[in-house]
Amino acid sequence: MNVNFNIFREYDIRGNADEDLTDEIVYLIGRAYGTWLINHNGSKKITVGGDARLSTERIRTAIIKGLTSTGLNVINVGLVTTPMLYWTLKYFDLTGGVMVTGSHNPPEMNGLKLCFDKGTLYGEQIQEIKNLIEAGNFIQGAGHSSKVNIDDEYLKMLKSKFKPFNKKFKVVCDSGNGAAGLTAKKYFESLGCECVSLYEKPDGNFPNHHPDPQKRENLQDLIKFVKSEKADVGFAFDGDADRLGVVDNLGNVIFGDRLMTLYWREILKAHPGALVLVEPKCSMVLPEEAEKLGGKVLYWKSGHSVIKAKMRETGALFAGEYSGHMFFADEFFGHDDAFYSAGRVLRIMSNENKSLSELMSDIEIYPSTEEIRVPCDDTIKFKVVENIKNKALENYKCSTIDGVRILYPEGWGLIRASNTQPVITVRCEGKNKIALENIMQDVKSRILAENLPDFKWTF
Repeated sequence: MNVNFNIFREYDIRGNADEDLTDEIVYLIGRAYGTWLINHNGSKKITVGGDARLSTERIRTAIIKGLTSTGLNVINVGLVTTPMLYWTLKYFDLTGGVMVTGSHNPPEMNGLKLCFDKGTLYGEQIQEIKNLIEAGNFIQGAGHSSKVNIDDEYLKMLKSKFKPFNKKFKVVCDSGNGAAGLTAKKYFESLGCECVSLYEKPDGNFPNHHPDPQKRENLQDLIKFVKSEKADVGFAFDGDADRLGVVDNLGNVIFGDRLMTLYWREILKAHPGALVLVEPKCSMVLPEEAEKLGGKVLYWKSGHSVIKAKMRETGALFAGEYSGHMFFADEFFGHDDAFYSAGRVLRIMSNENKSLSELMSDIEIYPSTEEIRVPCDDTIKFKVVENIKNKALENYKCSTIDGVRILYPEGWGLIRASNTQPVITVRCEGKNKIALENIMQDVKSRILAENLPDFKWTF
């Protein structure tokens, strides 16, 4: 059997569903992960869930078959969001779980997030699963699986995290035909909101738009309905609902870095001097605002697994990503849950006598690009970024903790290899439009010098 070992990525296992994640290969992954888990802590039971992609049910069946072959008993929670799967580890008091999800990737892709203890496997741990498959030395057993629905218990838990709001809000939520659609409207209504729900029926064809709230083009319907419904706020979810997109009452998009400044205003007031983790795709405004509020800024790598691990290492109370992952450990479990993140926005709005647009009005917006994804083969993307980094260091100071963030006099340009896709991600920001244009021109010339495809900037 030919296994494409490039699917064993930094944060998860991900590839083309029909080619890389066949039943036979997923069965092997299940045997390897089951063996790894039993060897590490003697686990006897784990949970397995999956998103709404067309290939997910097949892959979930195959992974359960592999897991039970090692003697593990599986609680199959069916169609759920990734945060729901994370929560099952606490609800059932387990140390392992598998989420079958392609997240925001194209419909033909899918993947597996493997949980352990309070986090997810990443880096060397993912490679250990690969090595077990290559060795073929699996534990043998005869486990069984059972089906359990956790929707009501999950929503009950979320509701318990919030006291009744001081105001009644009108919310528009866009589930993008992803896994969030099963529970999103019910969740917001449980918090006392009037909810207009878009594209709530799970459909792996994603007939209305791709479920990636980081891309402005996927938020156009949400913006339209927020305006037409005169809603207080709009929320968008990615395919597995671990990332949040936000639109204010005027239809303005609030990307993750500026959204974090809103959260930090609440958190640093309650926890003065707290550590503020900042990942390299974020705007200059985030560390600037955090320092004004008395936070201690520490730059760290992108990626949900590595950020959660750094939070546990440092005791950080909150962190987030430009992409919309938000990790609350002050009053939550430390994992990324877009439903909970939306609830925190509503709580902040409830405690302030201002609209969301007014709350955001004094948070600087520097001219910037959205994140650009330039195609680059997995086998060369890290080498390409290394080449760009070495050349950039000849002319500028750079942050190299994750790719290369070139520090220009009036802004920055980021070039990094994606850990989840065969692309190089690029983003730029300047103190003003002229500075941004100059930075964009320099960054683009460095990318094209590596024989990568030409691309257009979006704002």
